[in-house]
Amino acid sequence: MSYSSLHLCIFTFTGVLLLCIAPLPVFSSEYDRKNTSAAYNVLEQNDFPRGLLPHGATGYELDPKTGRFSVFFNGSCSFSLPDSSYRLSYASVITGTISKGKLKNLGGVRVKVLFFWLRIDQVVRKGDELEFSVRFTSASFPIDNFVEPPHCGCGFECTADGGSRRMRRRWPVSLFFLNLIY
Repeated sequence: MSYSSLHLCIFTFTGVLLLCIAPLPVFSSEYDRKNTSAAYNVLEQNDFPRGLLPHGATGYELDPKTGRFSVFFNGSCSFSLPDSSYRLSYASVITGTISKGKLKNLGGVRVKVLFFWLRIDQVVRKGDELEFSVRFTSASFPIDNFVEPPHCGCGFECTADGGSRRMRRRWPVSLFFLNLIY
């Protein structure tokens, strides 16, 4: 065996060895990334209802040390909230940081109010209310409005077969974003 072939073998063996003993990534296991209910379970473990995410998450990643997460969907999703002028839009990837009762640095979630699409930056649980923050303002909604994940298109008014139903709960009418006008 030549000198250069020996170096190549040692280099290859060392590379394979480093790959085998390298520390595992801090993200969730491959099982969790494929488990469609896992993203909803992480919400519940942090005192949030499952209905903050739309139905159909295909996977997620979570860094347990920092709380940084990504939730994956097959595509974007939007729907109107019942009895309100709000329309929610979710990108195919939702990102942020999760901790007990707090979702912050959110990316991929927007709300349309009047003619403006605004990014929802943070969601905080305050007792039986969820406070949604956009820029310099916020609005609170009862947590029981988010018990079940909404469906794309028909939102919280869907039935299991894809039809629609009327919700008994009403969404509060508020001047959620009017103070954002420059």
